[in-house]
Amino acid sequence: MVNPKYFMVFVIICMFFLLKFFYDMDYSVEAMDLQNSKRLNVSLKHILVWTSLETDPMFNLKIARKAFIERACPVTNCFVTGNRELLQNMSEFDVIVFHAPEFVQKGVRELPQIRKPHQKYIFASMESAAYYPICNEKFLNFFNWTWTYKLNSDRNYAYISVWDKNGHVIGPKQEMHWMKVEDMLPINDTLKAILSNKTIAAAWFVSNCNAPSGRTSVAKKLQAELQKYGMQLDIYGKCGTMQCPRSSMDECLRKLRTDYYFYLSFENSFSEDYVTEKLLHALDNYAIPVVYGGANYTRFMPDGIYLSANTLTIKDLAKKMVDLIQNKELYYEYFKWHNHYIYRDVVASVTTDPYCKLCEAINNEEIMSQTTIYENIGMWWSPEKCQTKTNGSSNKKSG
Repeated sequence: MVNPKYFMVFVIICMFFLLKFFYDMDYSVEAMDLQNSKRLNVSLKHILVWTSLETDPMFNLKIARKAFIERACPVTNCFVTGNRELLQNMSEFDVIVFHAPEFVQKGVRELPQIRKPHQKYIFASMESAAYYPICNEKFLNFFNWTWTYKLNSDRNYAYISVWDKNGHVIGPKQEMHWMKVEDMLPINDTLKAILSNKTIAAAWFVSNCNAPSGRTSVAKKLQAELQKYGMQLDIYGKCGTMQCPRSSMDECLRKLRTDYYFYLSFENSFSEDYVTEKLLHALDNYAIPVVYGGANYTRFMPDGIYLSANTLTIKDLAKKMVDLIQNKELYYEYFKWHNHYIYRDVVASVTTDPYCKLCEAINNEEIMSQTTIYENIGMWWSPEKCQTKTNGSSNKKSG
């Protein structure tokens, strides 16, 4: 019988060599890509990821030019690395990307000591500012660009994109000019057939039951209120009684499409513009979204195609849902947008892909030559948290 102590030592040694193998393989890929680029006379733009390469959105940047080539981006000469010694010194990198949540999780351990005016220091985050506020005075007058879900970011990473029927990207953005629902064309018989087969009031797929937004409490109260009308809200995951493992998400979404009138697009926290793929679950699967979050949702959808748990009481929300279920013609009104708009995941097209757009911006000499800097990134990113912790405005200075 193998001694457990020796077995654990063996496992640790194996893990060490396995990690070293992947580490060495990454840097061999970098070296090969550098050699091929030189051979093909490709002029590279170098991106240094200062923080970990293992968290989103950094993970999908990958290394070398791999992410941009795999995504078939229009521009693919951006070279990503976590190796600070790849170039002669760190001031030679075109941009340096910092994953903001890591500074909250691990603290600010070190920052670059050498910097040239042409470089862009990028503040990046897909995570909510409510979870990861940045109020550290070390970042006053530090960042040049922002790359986040906030719609006034320099490089935007919204979770969804809005298109018109002519194939033009029109949003989301801070000022949207939507058609009024009453002016939209009625839905066709094919869509009516899909909608008419639904039998259950609402669904919610969720794993975090203790989100700071308090969404679980809202959902449970709504569930109880709907039960008074003999209707059900099915909660899937750890917070409910139904099961929907991530590995079967496609199957769960098909069930949403066929069975449910509404979907709870509830965010885990309240932050400006923080609207995630939860909204697409509803819009892509013929369910009316019931939203709950800190965004101005008219930046993402026309009024009249969703319900809001922010503005309606639980009793009024449940009553509204029941009224729509019982009056099919009123329910159909919420889907007239299908005749005029298309919603997609932002990475579904190179036109909106945030990684492609980042590389394009780095190759834009006019944009790169502009000197911009955020005086107080905390007041831009999380003003409600940083109001009393740092001084100065959130203004971005240009020079």
